[in-house]
Amino acid sequence: MFRAGAWASVALLALSSPAQEGHPAPTPPPPGAKSTRCMGRTIPQLEDITAKTGITFSHTSDPMKKYIVESMSGGVLLLDYDRDGWLDIYFTNAPTVAMAIQDPKTLGGAQSLGRLYRNNHDGTFTDVTEKAGLTRPCFAMGGAVGDYNNDGWPDIYQTCFGGNILYRNNGNGTFTDVTAKAGVADGRWSTGASFGDYDGDGFVDLMVTNYVDFHLGDMPGFGSAANCKYRGIDVQCGPRGLRGAGDSLFHNNGDGTFTDVSKAAGVNDPDGYYGMSVIWADFNNTGRPDIYVANDSTPKYLYRNLGDGKFRDIGLQSGTAVSEDGSEQASMGIAVGDYLHSDRPSLAVTNFSDENDLLYRNDGAWNFTEVSYPSGVALPSLPFVKWGTAFVDLDNDGWLDLITADGHVYPQVDTLPSGAGYREPKLLQMNQGDGSFCDASTQAGPALEEKRASRGLAVGDLFNDGNMDVVVSDLDGGPMILRNHGVPGRHWVSFELAGTKSNRLALNARVKVVAGGMTQTDEVHSGGSYLSQNDMRLHFGLGAATKVDSVEIRWPSGRIETLTNLTADKFYAVQEGQGVVPAEKIRPALRP
Repeated sequence: MFRAGAWASVALLALSSPAQEGHPAPTPPPPGAKSTRCMGRTIPQLEDITAKTGITFSHTSDPMKKYIVESMSGGVLLLDYDRDGWLDIYFTNAPTVAMAIQDPKTLGGAQSLGRLYRNNHDGTFTDVTEKAGLTRPCFAMGGAVGDYNNDGWPDIYQTCFGGNILYRNNGNGTFTDVTAKAGVADGRWSTGASFGDYDGDGFVDLMVTNYVDFHLGDMPGFGSAANCKYRGIDVQCGPRGLRGAGDSLFHNNGDGTFTDVSKAAGVNDPDGYYGMSVIWADFNNTGRPDIYVANDSTPKYLYRNLGDGKFRDIGLQSGTAVSEDGSEQASMGIAVGDYLHSDRPSLAVTNFSDENDLLYRNDGAWNFTEVSYPSGVALPSLPFVKWGTAFVDLDNDGWLDLITADGHVYPQVDTLPSGAGYREPKLLQMNQGDGSFCDASTQAGPALEEKRASRGLAVGDLFNDGNMDVVVSDLDGGPMILRNHGVPGRHWVSFELAGTKSNRLALNARVKVVAGGMTQTDEVHSGGSYLSQNDMRLHFGLGAATKVDSVEIRWPSGRIETLTNLTADKFYAVQEGQGVVPAEKIRPALRP
């Protein structure tokens, strides 16, 4: 397994044979770069409990991955679809190319459907996919969660190759496909999605990233061109050599329909970059959500919300489009979090092998500094292909840690004499509270060290015990449900928000918590990671603190609300304008 000191092997392999076009041979890390193993601290143990949960989902996969569309799927969404206060899990799925060509209408039927698992409140889950009506076949990638009609029930938007799906939550345990009426199919090869109310009208809008212009009737041949080679071996073609597909922004009209305003808003991706992940976040505390897009093998976008229905890309000016040395990376996933307690959300971005993960520190005034190597997150990530990622306080010490799912694109790399291999371990980097992270990937239990072909990753408190758990979806085979056993003696607090004037799920509401001498901030997000959705409840580790001194909530409507003297180790439901309320007040009753 590669950890500290792995660079020499990677560099030798790069020198022995050329990399694929779009994934250039690496440049050496800066002098003094090192990976620091976590010493002298208690690392929370993450146990693989998948076999105990009753979850039997297995992602459909062609073992050869001869076409790029077969390598990109595998999202996971955490949502409380039945509003009982417990997180449920939805895994996306996809057919193989052969299945799609042979049976374009059903795409392999039940074998390629995603699966929805209801939380039974006892550590187990029940497959309710058919009962819930999530049975429309598509070549699915991932998705996002949002309440597009403000009825209090979280809806699912699923991104697909060839046409996306909007499932309206009916509030009775079932969903209805409303894609045609809503006008949000897109129809290209969509990957990332995120809901956010960019114009402040109380209805969430939808941003969708698209990858490449790909057609089953005209697929580039395996190993047939320069962009179909990797270190001397034949592999799938792309993304270099293929055209980008453009992106979409759908404005919510407030009547169950959306209007495509991508071009008018300035976010349609006229350069044809290879869109992967997207998230809405307020990066400069303006009260308006901005858009960040991770692109594969091309610069990333940071779209500043100008407040007039338009956006301006400031990726290059802000320092978030490329690496510190000006290189474009093959970027996959996005995490947003205030890991420094600066009251400003920073960015973590995952990349291809030989390209380190990026940590962009938010310095304010639309300026970011790439601190990947000084922070310690860069070097451990170099050998691996990184996908889903999240900032999450796994040990409840009040500082956001960073966890990442890995797995190569090409199964053929296993024929190479050296390298990380197709299946790869996961990365866990613990926040040391001084702007740096230490590598705990081999200290959190054997589950993280198990080599898998992982893609999506989402975090949330699955068991309502105050510890944030991790769900990882694999491209080949079943997922991993990683239960976090936490650290004894550490406290926490969690908030579930409901807007009134603001959008109902309070997307992009900002919460500031003061406790134990620390001030932490977080924001409610839709989408992010890679093709995935995290728990929308905001979780804060409190360390030794047994009470919360104050909580400031800045709602998307502009209202600022303050709560004081809250007891730790509790879930709080907060309704805009009403403060803390019984959870039943913000969760609508089941419909007949």
